[in-house]
Amino acid sequence: MLGSPIAHSLSPVLHRAAYAALGLDWTFERHEVGAGGLADFVAGCGPQWRGLALTMPLKIEAVELARRSGGEVRPTAELAQVANTLLFEPDPTAPGGRRIVVDNTDVDGFVQPVLRRFGTPEQGSVLRSAVILGGGATARSAYVALTRLGVTEITVAARTPAKVEAWQPVFEATGITPRITGFLDFPPSDLLIQTAVAGAADPLAVRIAETQAALFDVIYHPWPTRAAQVAAERGLVVFSGLDLLAHQAVRQVELMTGRSVDPDILVAAARAAR
Repeated sequence: MLGSPIAHSLSPVLHRAAYAALGLDWTFERHEVGAGGLADFVAGCGPQWRGLALTMPLKIEAVELARRSGGEVRPTAELAQVANTLLFEPDPTAPGGRRIVVDNTDVDGFVQPVLRRFGTPEQGSVLRSAVILGGGATARSAYVALTRLGVTEITVAARTPAKVEAWQPVFEATGITPRITGFLDFPPSDLLIQTAVAGAADPLAVRIAETQAALFDVIYHPWPTRAAQVAAERGLVVFSGLDLLAHQAVRQVELMTGRSVDPDILVAAARAAR
């Protein structure tokens, strides 16, 4: 697991639980890598490395590295323009006999828990509108996830709306252009996805609970967040960062091992370690 800060990450716990369930003698460790450090770290990875899980601030950098090195940017990462998974794929024509492939499993991490709770439009899903709080890389993945869930009315509320306006190629690719507002200017919706840093939404907790039908807060430490606590007290459906973390990790494990694992195993391991 690469990123900065990284000490709080539960990803090692989830991946180790998955490997144990699959009977694999694999390792998964944290490595503190800041902005601009991904290329050097990748260059130092020997043939025993299968892949890397990435968090901020490396998700956009990973896409740029794959393009620059002649690697592959898979469709979901290409669409979102961010990647949280880097794979080392055998390629006899590439330097060192392998190439870099990047993918985005955060989209799946959002889609799967929401899909399990609400279903698709064809299955009678009640989700028609959504709000995304934040304008970073995770917010981009949330936006792509919402379009895949059939949500057509999307508002992105960010402290710096200009950052979101730069997503124009993503909007064009999905065919859905969101409303872009300031961080405090969001409308009522069927689902609010909170992607900002821990504590950022605390002052908005009551307003979120009063105007939204469901909350997906990507924070898992500390938990519950103020927004999640108030939302739960008001009877809203609440998804946590563990839901995102576990379901995206399931997909990462599939990409790295070629095998599937039950997401409930990963959620249980994360809750036990939290």
